[in-house]
Amino acid sequence: MELTRNAALLNDAKSALGGAVLPVGILVLVAMMVLPLPVFLLDTFFVVNILLSLLILMVALHTHRPLDFSSFPNLILIATVLRLALNVASTRIVLSEGHSGGDAAGKVIQAFGEFVVAGNYAVGIFVFIILVIINLVVITKGAGRVSEVTARFTLDAMPGKQMAIDADLNAGIMSPEEATARRQEVADEADFYGSMDGASKFVKGDAIAGLLILAINIVGGLIIGVAQHQMAVGDAAQTYILLSIGDGLVAQIPSLLLSIATAIIVTRVSSTQDMAQHIGGQVNLSRAWLPTAAVIFILGLVPGMPNELFMFFALGAAGAAYIARQKEMLAIDEEEAAEDEAEDAVEGDSDAVLLADVTDYSAVSMQLGYGLISMVDEEQSGSLVSRVTGIRREVSRGLGFVIPGVRIRDDLALEPNQYRIRVGQTIVGEDVAYPDRKLALPGDDARVKLEGIEVKDPSFGMDAVWIRPQQQAEAEANDYVVIEPESVISTHLSQLLHKHAADLVGQDDVQALLDQLADASPNLVKSIVPKLVPLHVLTLVLRRLLSERIPISDLRRILEGLSNLVGPNMGPNEMAEALRPTLAPLLIQQVSPLGTVLPLMTLTPELEQLMLRTHRQNGEGELILEGSLAEQLMRAINDSSEKLSAEGRPAIMVVAPQIRRVFSDFVRSHIPDMIILSFTELPENRRVEVYSTIGGFDALGKDAGASNETAAMQHEPETV
Repeated sequence: MELTRNAALLNDAKSALGGAVLPVGILVLVAMMVLPLPVFLLDTFFVVNILLSLLILMVALHTHRPLDFSSFPNLILIATVLRLALNVASTRIVLSEGHSGGDAAGKVIQAFGEFVVAGNYAVGIFVFIILVIINLVVITKGAGRVSEVTARFTLDAMPGKQMAIDADLNAGIMSPEEATARRQEVADEADFYGSMDGASKFVKGDAIAGLLILAINIVGGLIIGVAQHQMAVGDAAQTYILLSIGDGLVAQIPSLLLSIATAIIVTRVSSTQDMAQHIGGQVNLSRAWLPTAAVIFILGLVPGMPNELFMFFALGAAGAAYIARQKEMLAIDEEEAAEDEAEDAVEGDSDAVLLADVTDYSAVSMQLGYGLISMVDEEQSGSLVSRVTGIRREVSRGLGFVIPGVRIRDDLALEPNQYRIRVGQTIVGEDVAYPDRKLALPGDDARVKLEGIEVKDPSFGMDAVWIRPQQQAEAEANDYVVIEPESVISTHLSQLLHKHAADLVGQDDVQALLDQLADASPNLVKSIVPKLVPLHVLTLVLRRLLSERIPISDLRRILEGLSNLVGPNMGPNEMAEALRPTLAPLLIQQVSPLGTVLPLMTLTPELEQLMLRTHRQNGEGELILEGSLAEQLMRAINDSSEKLSAEGRPAIMVVAPQIRRVFSDFVRSHIPDMIILSFTELPENRRVEVYSTIGGFDALGKDAGASNETAAMQHEPETV
């Protein structure tokens, strides 16, 4: 315990000390501009400045991505302030102590002034000017322009990147955590390049400041040397100009290194390699080195050229071409060997059965025959993946929960143009599509028969024909609706997702919905789940609602309704049924716009009374009808619903609340898309019309006339 406490205190001390280093360092830099420095400290800081510049350059060279060195703009500012502080301190010493000798401003300045430019101040001035031109005009200006353009393009690309992340998230390609990290990376990238756009101005200003400080030192030194120390003009020029040149070079060389580092960072492309590996891997090509060697060899044959030197480098380039060719051949051999090993492994393990071969936890999957692979290949302009993503987003928005990602893969067991859709491991739909054709659906006024492959539309069962693309104009002129093959498959998928929505929502999905609602209504969620309604019961309630196309998007209303409904004898089906009057308008507004008249199908009073008596006799179970009566009933309902569908209107039937659930189970087992409402679920603000009344059957007359209610159920009843 004592050791743990000591370790914690040590860590706190280290953190406090580390946090104080940078503020103290900045204060020291400011003090250097005001207070005179001893010569020894000035030399020390000059060496530190060179070391820091070299360190920044080396880090920039070995950075894989610009964001890996995100502190670079801060380091530019600190290094620039350090150089400016050193310039101020050295200028003070040069002008005040320069008359005493060449080492008056320290050994570093003396060495640069005497050794680097060989004691010739004229040469030193020209060398310094050339360095400034290289730094200011070439490197700094180019880096600044690249920073400006990159910052602008990065900011302009942010909305597109965010949309791409959202699309990948909706498609299930990345998890929410990965999406959050990617969004943060995009934001950091924009901040980094924005900072670099400004930081490049520091480097440019530093170069200009170095030139101005040199001029001030020279002019000030000559004036001070001649006027105050009675030096000859030539001696003053020799002394002060050399010191000024040394001072300028000591500051300019680290500035040049930092400018190079800045240019490297802003021109760096994200990669898994550092700069040397990145360039080396792309330059090491035999087909590039060989012609280079040939040209250098030919130049070496020109009279007057240093022939031996050219021949030496031509031989070196030829050697590089040979080495690069050997490396390329080795890579090809390794790739072929890896392919052979993979084939051998497949052949050797052909009898092995892996767990991955027999398990697939995808909630929704789509298998494609090899003839449909082009529809998911972006290089071949395949748009099926993007259409599926759009369908998932649309269905999720309509149902109120996130549809799981659709796993798309090829299946050689299928026919070339066949596709299959699964929910879990259950096949819920399959059909054929032709990527080189388009599906034409006839309209009401279509009279011309088109040449092509006649089929049934997979989504709605309508007569259709697969035509060639060049027939599209003819088809549209004859009142056909032409659909792309990707749209055919995605529409089929949309229909199946709506139909099997109840199978797609699980306890994890419901918990995610509750967690999201808890952010806005925490007390509501805590008071209902799991105190009144356990999570698994709530999941069953939502599944029951989804099975009848009721959206669960308004989870707040569902929980509030459950808080008033929960009783000791209520099961999930009863709960869902009791919630329907408040949720049914969500379904109605999806199938019929608000301003339109709502067409309804009803039952005759005799038929409805018969069903009520049957329901009371059989309890809360299934609806049992005599065989011929059930057949006539379903035929009549199907005829009316088809007429409504042909008119583009929803098929909605209204019955008594007492039999709505059992009647819905009865009808929807034959007509899955049929909407069954009770009279209590009709919104008060909607205009309705009775489109048809179902009843008047022969079997119904016999049942109604029976003296005993149970006698009507004795003729081979059909249970649905």
